[in-house]
This record gives sequence, structure tokens and C-alpha cells, in this order.
Amino acid sequence: MSANPIFQGQVAIVTGAGQGIGYEICRQLVQQGAQVLLNDVDAALAQQAAHNIDSTGRVCIGVGGNVAEVTFIQQLVQTAVDRFGRLDIAIGNAGITLFGDFFTYPETDFYKVLQVNLGGNFFLAQAAAKQMKQQGGGGAILFTSSVTGHQAHKHLAVYGMTKAALEMLAKSLVVELSAFGININAIAPGATLTERTTSEADYEKIWSRLTPMGRPATTADIAHAALFLVSPHAKHITGQSLVIDGGWTSVSPSPYDE
Repeated sequence: MSANPIFQGQVAIVTGAGQGIGYEICRQLVQQGAQVLLNDVDAALAQQAAHNIDSTGRVCIGVGGNVAEVTFIQQLVQTAVDRFGRLDIAIGNAGITLFGDFFTYPETDFYKVLQVNLGGNFFLAQAAAKQMKQQGGGGAILFTSSVTGHQAHKHLAVYGMTKAALEMLAKSLVVELSAFGININAIAPGATLTERTTSEADYEKIWSRLTPMGRPATTADIAHAALFLVSPHAKHITGQSLVIDGGWTSVSPSPYDE
């Protein structure tokens, strides 16, 4: 833990955190003094991830559950309050990607992506903000968007639509939340090395060539930006979206020309 932990005494919820970006955000929050409720749809993965961060179970606990279910989100917030006494930070990182051709994209996939990516984040923000308003003292909410909300990707029309919508949601909620000292922002990662992406053939090689900075992001790159936006250093930043892509959206070469 840092000698002067910036999140000491604060409590955070991070969804979709069993691995990848969400996991690294949780790990860094704990390192900086926070108590963290780590959520993943896979309960076993959530519990193992939390144990890897904190084997004592005192500062990081894993909770399995699907953020597409509003009642679960409400329970998640209540669990954080019951275990740690309050809620200061909510990070909506859970999301799903269902690739598909626009002309044949199935209705079931369409609504599943919307329910997780939009519903899961909207109702997390709602439940978290209610708690923050009730306890006083403000708070921070962060959504994980994507560069696909800024630049078109093949077979990702629905996914990209939801990510762009999250950024508009963050901007819209400034009107609702600022009076209570709650800031709300979004991060938009580009190509990032995670357990999923590194399993794809030549992913790192392709994105190292396409990214102006010469490499895809690491999960630590994304987590550093996330922690800044939910920290006291960013309290006057709200309604904003921060792209973290090594410059890719500035030039936007397509990975499908390979």
C-alpha cells in the first residue's frame, strides 16, 4: 500500500472485475487504501479475484451476479454498505460484446447487449447515487466506454452504439448529480492486452503496428486513468470522456485490412 493512500477510508464497487481492466482497477484501488466490492457475473471468478487481491477478505470481497438484473444491482450497493459502511465510488466496467453482421443481427443479442451495457450501468449509477446522496459528502461514478463509441468497427454496431450512449449518459447525469457533489465520467479504452485479447492470434503484433505509441494499452494504463477520475484530484472534472488508446483514434487505421 502507498505511504499516503489516496483512497483511504473510501469504499468502491467495480463491476465486471473478475479479470482484465476491472480486476486491475480493483487491485490498484486496494493498494491505494480503498475497500472494494469486486463483482463479476461468474461468482467463482469474482471470489478468486478478490482473494488474489486480499486473502483476508477485509478490504476486498468478491460478489457474483448479473448487472443486467436491477434487483441485483440494488443488492450490490446494499452489500457494500452493509460490509463497509458507505459507498464513495462506483465503476461500471461490466459489458458484453456480441459481434454480428448488421443485416442478420438477432433481436435477442441486440437486447442482451443493451441490457448489460446500458441497463447495467444506468441502474448502477442510479443506486450508487441514491446512496451517495443519502450519506452526504459526494462521490464519484465512472463508466467504461470504448473507442468503438468514437470510431466504427466491423460487426460492432450495437456494441459501439451502447458505448457512445454511456458517454452521453455521463454528460446527461451532470445535471442530476452535481448538486450532491457527485462527479461522473467515462473512460474509453482502445486496444488493451487482457486475458481475452491476448488469446487472439497476433493481437499484440497487429495493434502495436496500428497504434501510434507503438503498443496496445496494458490494463495498468487503463486503471491509472480510471483511478485519477474517481480520485479527489478530479473532483472538478465531470461529464467527460477520456480516450486511452495510444493515439489510435487520431489516425484510425483499420485492423480489418490485415
